Amino acid sequence: MKCLNLSVIAALCLASLSAADCSASDPVIIASGKGANAPKQPQAAIGTDGSVHLVYGIGDTVQYCQSPDGGITFGKAMQAFRVPNMSLGMRRGPRIVKTKNAVVVTAIGGQIGKGRDGDVLAWRSTDDGKTWHGPVRVNDMADSAREGLHAMASGADGSIWCVWLDLRDKKSEIYAAVSKNDGATWEANQCVYRSPDGSVCECCHPSVIVNGNSVHVMFRNSIGGDRDMYVTSSKDDGKSFSPGKKLGRGKWTLDACPMDGGMLAANPKGSLETVWRRDGNVYKAAGDGSPEVLLGKGQQPWIAASSKGSVIVWTVGREGDLLVQNSVSGQPQKLAEAARDPMIAAASNGSGPVIACWESEHNGDPVVLAARIDVVK
Repeated sequence: MKCLNLSVIAALCLASLSAADCSASDPVIIASGKGANAPKQPQAAIGTDGSVHLVYGIGDTVQYCQSPDGGITFGKAMQAFRVPNMSLGMRRGPRIVKTKNAVVVTAIGGQIGKGRDGDVLAWRSTDDGKTWHGPVRVNDMADSAREGLHAMASGADGSIWCVWLDLRDKKSEIYAAVSKNDGATWEANQCVYRSPDGSVCECCHPSVIVNGNSVHVMFRNSIGGDRDMYVTSSKDDGKSFSPGKKLGRGKWTLDACPMDGGMLAANPKGSLETVWRRDGNVYKAAGDGSPEVLLGKGQQPWIAASSKGSVIVWTVGREGDLLVQNSVSGQPQKLAEAARDPMIAAASNGSGPVIACWESEHNGDPVVLAARIDVVK
């Protein structure tokens, strides 16, 4: 599990990203392994103190590591805890946030697995990953999270919101719960969106962010044969949520699930920014109903907001070139080749570094990589 700097592996870092918009450190291999030991689905979180924390899955275990220098290098990954039959792959896997007092990680697992059962389970550490407390079940109806797709975010006030695809009513609905004590307990679940056609898109992950007193949840809907992205928001600390609002002006008529849920962020001015896929293209859109903007060909986009502007990553194809772009004025720049399921993280207050992480291969072995990205104004 030793982390290896890739400065000598030029094939994985094709561009220095030294243009006017972004610069990136050399990618770092966080973990590698074959078969049952293959690392999957990395997720990063950055505290308001600038600390960088990263998790990923190997089989039924969640692995954790942190960076001592703002994401340029990472310490040795250690097993944090086990999750029976953990949902892992295709955007299923652990999620992580950093509050003032704790690192909180969630994952979905069950005693049977293979989609027949599954709960959102939460663990927390108050000593930077040395020890972990849990699990605590987040969904208040057993096995209702068996689809295995969820998201988590923390706010500046320390609250933690978790959202997931819920099947308690035998159809896919968006449910949410909040913790106000660093994940030790979770309040009663609430359904924040039901599709008028019965189910939202069944295999696309939801996303959530917290911005002041507002909570924003994005998901792929399924209405009238169209699989388009929607947002529902609360402006009263989650007491009530708005009706779902469609993003963009176009539509995607599709009799299947694209397994691609996009991501959203609140920019330094507090405005909502979203990125998502429609057909073979990646778009960005504000949350105010304005037209979408084409970013280019691709899949699996992710966005994070820093104090200097938002940063977007996506792949050209399910597996392909990893592109990074300043969401305001930048042009796409290549960060790596043969990347899968990238994500990008910034602190909830926009300070500190921006960290990208993704899956790839090195010398034929599956690997998890991470790189620090600095936005240059």
